[in-house]
Amino acid sequence: MKWIRMGALLGLVSVAGGCSSGSEAPVEARDTVEAAYDPFTEPNSDSDWGIVVEQARWAYSQRLDTLPIGEIVARIGRNFLGTRYTPHTLEVPGDEGLVIELEELDCVTFVENVLALARLVQRAPAGILSQERVYKTYYSGILTNIRYRGGRLDGYGSRLHYFSDWIADNEAMGMMRHISGELGGVADHEPVTFMTTHADAYRQLGEDPSFLEAVREAEAALSSRPRLYVPEGDIAGIADQIENGDIIAATSSIEGLDVAHTGIALWVDGRLHLLHAPLVGDSVQISEWPLAERILRNTGQDGILAARPLAVRR
Repeated sequence: MKWIRMGALLGLVSVAGGCSSGSEAPVEARDTVEAAYDPFTEPNSDSDWGIVVEQARWAYSQRLDTLPIGEIVARIGRNFLGTRYTPHTLEVPGDEGLVIELEELDCVTFVENVLALARLVQRAPAGILSQERVYKTYYSGILTNIRYRGGRLDGYGSRLHYFSDWIADNEAMGMMRHISGELGGVADHEPVTFMTTHADAYRQLGEDPSFLEAVREAEAALSSRPRLYVPEGDIAGIADQIENGDIIAATSSIEGLDVAHTGIALWVDGRLHLLHAPLVGDSVQISEWPLAERILRNTGQDGILAARPLAVRR
């Protein structure tokens, strides 16, 4: 087994807490917010909402809403270069709530917020930004649908903690298509058990037995079906099939853990790189090495999952 520092590992394993079938469903239902949810009751800062508005306004001014969704993801993602990396950005005190944090990002919240912004821009008219309650509710709804199982925020157990589960849920709801199989991916049958076998590392799992049970059920579901991934030695050969804005997850060589890191595919000077918020480097950046070489160089990663965002219908 390849080795990485356990402290870093515990930061990335929970999808929403740090770096850690393909037909399009009705997107209209996917991009609505739960009726009981009110973003104005959440302790999210004005500066974070200011970034949402700033990024959306810029995207509309550049007519990104007319581009394919992957290009929107890639171009908005570039705007976050230099944003500070901070682990555990969703692990805040108290009950589970929708955290909107864009001043600091981890590898997964970077992907989630960029995807949410892209979907907002592609679907909603620019005039939405003049109506605070409307754009806050709309963005909150999109982010909830991305981050929580079936788009329902129902406590810690409803968060999509494993990134392979995150991809599967977002695919089932029409947000993206898992393309690892199309890229010649092979099946990984290793059981997913990391969170329950390290439950003492997660505050919430010790506070409520129902959370532990929910995570255990999610692990059992993931372990019951093969997870297709592209092994590290095959990435260079399929790189030309990956597009700007595809979601990339680096698979983990650690026992019981599916994914070690996440980011966004970005072509630079004819070479495929990773746009990401890395633990090493302290801010959102474009990987120094092309994706295939980066994975080969990383002792804790042994392949990739890839998912392609799907267009939003206005």
